[in-house]
Amino acid sequence: MSVESRLADLGLTLPEAPAPAANYVPFVVVGNLVHISGQISQNEAGLIKGKLGADLSIEQGADAARRCALSLLAQLKRACDGDLSRVVRAVKLVGFVNSSPDFIDQPKVINGASDLMVAVLGDAGRHARSAVSAASLPLGVAVEIEALFEIR
Repeated sequence: MSVESRLADLGLTLPEAPAPAANYVPFVVVGNLVHISGQISQNEAGLIKGKLGADLSIEQGADAARRCALSLLAQLKRACDGDLSRVVRAVKLVGFVNSSPDFIDQPKVINGASDLMVAVLGDAGRHARSAVSAASLPLGVAVEIEALFEIR
């Protein structure tokens, strides 16, 4: 089953690949690896802001992470000239969670992105991962995730 078919079956649509907010590029292709810059949590209504452990629940954080994953896939699609069949596998996700000092469930938040990668890419979506806390994130967003993918 194609990535596009899996997205459709899940009722998901990729957003437009977000433009960089500063002096960097959204992705860099080196050989068969695509390094995707951090994608911040946002949806159709705008930025998903807040601090886990203070303003947002784990479920809200996981949804914010899913939104980051959709933006990662949108950037990946651009890097693959619109052809997601070129994706071999997700290699690594690095997730940053805007957290209160006592919040310890960063992995549960980033599971929102990890679960989406597996749902969309199947076994090729299984990846290495880091899930870390941040005192704050750009623009006050709840989650930011960067990724590395292998393509053909």
